Amino acid sequence: MQITPLGDNALMLELGDTIDERTHKRVQESWRALAAAPLPGVSELVPAYTTVTVFYDPTAVVQAGAPWDGIVDWLGARVRERLKNPPKMEKSKPRTVEIPVCYGGEFGPDLETVAKHAKLSAEEVIKRHAKVDYLVYVVGFSPGFPYLGGLPKELATPRLTKPRTSVPVGSVGIGGLQTGIYPLATPGGWNLIGRTPVKLFRPTENPPVLLQAGDRVKFRAITAPEFATLEGRA
Repeated sequence: MQITPLGDNALMLELGDTIDERTHKRVQESWRALAAAPLPGVSELVPAYTTVTVFYDPTAVVQAGAPWDGIVDWLGARVRERLKNPPKMEKSKPRTVEIPVCYGGEFGPDLETVAKHAKLSAEEVIKRHAKVDYLVYVVGFSPGFPYLGGLPKELATPRLTKPRTSVPVGSVGIGGLQTGIYPLATPGGWNLIGRTPVKLFRPTENPPVLLQAGDRVKFRAITAPEFATLEGRA
């Protein structure tokens, strides 16, 4: 693990250099260990693909005993000690969430583009996209947007050269080697292959997002009438 200063109020813990499940596990374990009992002065922890960023209040860290000219070393040493001897935590069971998707047509205007790029039929793209169990690596970009790993390599498709100014809520897209779901109507440059009626961002609920890092996602193909029915229940 490498610990690098990030500005004057954060440390970045580098836990790997590749995006894979092994590194993801290290990131999640480190994040949970640090979150279980916050270190002095630490205000926020942000897990990403290969890193955990530890934000802190310099004044609070100094009040806790760190010298002004040695905050990074002082806090870094405590981070290392915490990860070496993590507190006891309940083991969380992996959660699998099924996401119904209506593929193609008005719901997935770029399905044919993906099929052409993969040299497959649209039906085969749907079949291959929906047969995989995906891992939620991180949630970001917009509230509840899951970056999903596990996309079959043959379906990898470059992002659009000109992003859309507005992507419909619930759109399922492919961007490079990743697939994801737009929880809000936002600009976006991923290839849209379908749409789900499931709400991923629910601001009145706790937690406000449906998917969390570490969850598994399984897509299920549905028809347009099924979409309308499920959308009415959402």
